[in-house]
Amino acid sequence: MEARTELSGLGDQLDIAADAARIAPAMMGADTPRRYLLLMQNNAESRATGGIPGALAVLVIDKGSMNLASQTSATALGSFVPPLPVDAEQQAIYSPRIGRFMQDVNLTPDFATSAATAQAMWEERTGEQVDGVLSLDPVALSFILEVTGPVNISDPLVQQAGAGLPTALTGGNVVQTLLSDAYKAIEEPKLQDVYFAGAAKEVFGALSSGKADPKKLLTSLAKGVEERRILLWSSAPEEQTTLDRYPLGGRIAGAAVAPAQFGIYFNDGTGAKMDYWVKRSVKVVKDCTRDGYREVTVKVTSTNTAPVDAPTSLPKYVTGAGAYGVPPGSVQTNIVVYGPAQSNIDTVVKDGEKVAFAAQSHSNRAVGTSTIRLAPGESTSLEFNFGHIVQHSTPEIVVTPTTQPASDVIQATSKSSCE
Repeated sequence: MEARTELSGLGDQLDIAADAARIAPAMMGADTPRRYLLLMQNNAESRATGGIPGALAVLVIDKGSMNLASQTSATALGSFVPPLPVDAEQQAIYSPRIGRFMQDVNLTPDFATSAATAQAMWEERTGEQVDGVLSLDPVALSFILEVTGPVNISDPLVQQAGAGLPTALTGGNVVQTLLSDAYKAIEEPKLQDVYFAGAAKEVFGALSSGKADPKKLLTSLAKGVEERRILLWSSAPEEQTTLDRYPLGGRIAGAAVAPAQFGIYFNDGTGAKMDYWVKRSVKVVKDCTRDGYREVTVKVTSTNTAPVDAPTSLPKYVTGAGAYGVPPGSVQTNIVVYGPAQSNIDTVVKDGEKVAFAAQSHSNRAVGTSTIRLAPGESTSLEFNFGHIVQHSTPEIVVTPTTQPASDVIQATSKSSCE
């Protein structure tokens, strides 16, 4: 049995290597330069795949060398009226906003939908063609910087925008700098996006310099992919078919999705940058069988760690200043939980009491949505109860990448009986 398991694992590794060898050279610009729309996801304002894609750029890859061009912001693209088309299931769950604003293309956790919509928006508003979409967050940048070493902010305009911020970004300071300190030092949102894009440019420059240890670099990138902080979509159908087989493709259905996968996704409802202060944990608290079907309960605990004086001590851009009806310092989050295919979402329990929720479906997966609001220092738990589960494999938890290490968010199962 042990030998069989090892051989199976070896086969998987060989398949991955074969797929990489087939598509990687072309995607890295071996024959002709590739242009990818880069979405810098900002975890301080959560979206299902990580965070709001506020800063945008085009990443040009030519024979492995990388440089950023056409930097702008999602806000600059404006709104799309009528919205770009998105399938009816996702519109019902996430509203037509997915196709109306670049900032909302990733309200859905299905990255292929987000990426195709973002590409269409970019090309319609700029006239520039791109070959695919790459997304990453500041935590993924920290993994890369741990290998490349510090990068210096060299562009005078970026230096001016980030006056008072560190001139050298490291694996240790990049997350706090980009997701917290930048809002204290830079009041103008457009300049915040300039600083974000400038930081990304320096990191990609370090990546293409070839100075980093290749093995360590691959390990850091693999960690980013494993935590779903790095996502990639290609407009070439054959390449995308291959990407769909792996977490890098960010699909919510298909070969990359485990049979008993539960997806827990966070979408900001505050209209601000308060998610930097929210700490979350997710665990399976019930996994049992009744009448031949499994019942699984997923518990999601959220805590607002912002200071009590957050309404006055944090910048208005961070708190939202009550612009969308959420009191300054409070955090509102739409929590969306996906069960396995063919399951049912039965109930949602908040701190011991059943609450109303939206029950929907996406790609044959049951979807439950509930909204929470937390004042500074408050904590709450939601339990999503799924039934009629036909899959009997071990539950796999997938969560929206946050500022926390994935190992802190996804906690060990603590099963209880069906009684």
